[in-house]
Amino acid sequence: MNILKFITAGSVDDGKSTLIGRLLYDTNSILDDQLEAIKKANRKNNDGTVDLAILTDGLKAEREQGITIDVAYKYFQTEKRKFIIADAPGHIQYTRNMITGASNSELIIILIDARKGVIEQTKRHSFLAKLLSLKKVLVCVNKMDMVGFDPFVYEKIKADYLTLASRLGLENVDFIPVSALKGDNIVNRSENTPWYEGVSLLDYLETVNIEDKKPQPWRFPVQWVVRPQTDDLHDYRGYAGRVLGDGLKTGDEVMVLPSGARSRVKSLELAEEPLDQAQNGQSIIVHLADDVDISRGDILVAVSQPPLAERNFEANICWFDNKPLDKNQIYLLQNHTTVTKVKVADVLYKFDVNTQEKQYETDIQLNDIAKIELKAAGDVVFDLNRDFPENSQGILIDPRTNLTVGALMIENVA
Repeated sequence: MNILKFITAGSVDDGKSTLIGRLLYDTNSILDDQLEAIKKANRKNNDGTVDLAILTDGLKAEREQGITIDVAYKYFQTEKRKFIIADAPGHIQYTRNMITGASNSELIIILIDARKGVIEQTKRHSFLAKLLSLKKVLVCVNKMDMVGFDPFVYEKIKADYLTLASRLGLENVDFIPVSALKGDNIVNRSENTPWYEGVSLLDYLETVNIEDKKPQPWRFPVQWVVRPQTDDLHDYRGYAGRVLGDGLKTGDEVMVLPSGARSRVKSLELAEEPLDQAQNGQSIIVHLADDVDISRGDILVAVSQPPLAERNFEANICWFDNKPLDKNQIYLLQNHTTVTKVKVADVLYKFDVNTQEKQYETDIQLNDIAKIELKAAGDVVFDLNRDFPENSQGILIDPRTNLTVGALMIENVA
């Protein structure tokens, strides 16, 4: 059974947490003790029903203010699929939280209040979805009950968003009219929208195909060298990690980066069982035919489809820190298990996330998104964001505080 990881995004009070709560409630995915706790929270909607948003608003400040502050993760499954849901905050000041949740997602659900239409935060989150190369965008036009389930309102919002999507270069965009509060088109098709010919939200999530159209090479960042050195496993040497991409199989000729050493895949192991071919996302152990010098932080790749290994490159960055970016400071770039010293050589420009225009400023503050040029102390192994997003991402760490100060997506070789 495959897993779909998706995130909900939108402006404040668009109903993101209510949508997730309704989805879990109507699929009987809420445990009895959770449901009892929600009822005891004594937060009710205008019609007297229990406020299902409490299910994801776990922080005390969130429940007091009725907003989402941090990313909340929920898990459920149906007969067709397993799901990991990230509920992202809508406030501008929590953009960094939204980036964190979206970086691990394959699909984004953007909620739009039917009364308000496409607004600033809609543009912001759509722009971030493009930057992060999310594979699918689903627009849920929520609160349709508050506009009388008017099809003209829905079609107007759909047309406005398609104009935005075209300007951003977003592809694979779908639309569903819903009422998260009432449950219309969440799990079952609603009788209140006879003019809508599509599927419900649950049907969509169960059947949507998020596979890449173009085949991707595989990458294997080494997380751990497995050497038990026991009497029974005296000569055992394996390399543990999680597979990125498809195609890794026994017999493949591989290269170890950054050293460039070559070998061949002798065998693959999953949960102490042999494996002929690994799948994307599987955590496995790789055994090579030769005793090659490999350590944590190295990456195994196919000889026929190697990634880039460069010291100078350009990346889009979202700044997380309260202190501004300092071009005189040495930062640590972590991509997978590799940590490399880097300096920001130049700030090329900032993005105005509302207009998608470039602003030629060098002052990068909290939640700003910019394009920068980096210079690394050693070779950094990566793919470009447009080619292989999973191997283009990394974080910047301030070694003085050990805080994560930025998330970046590598776009070009400098």
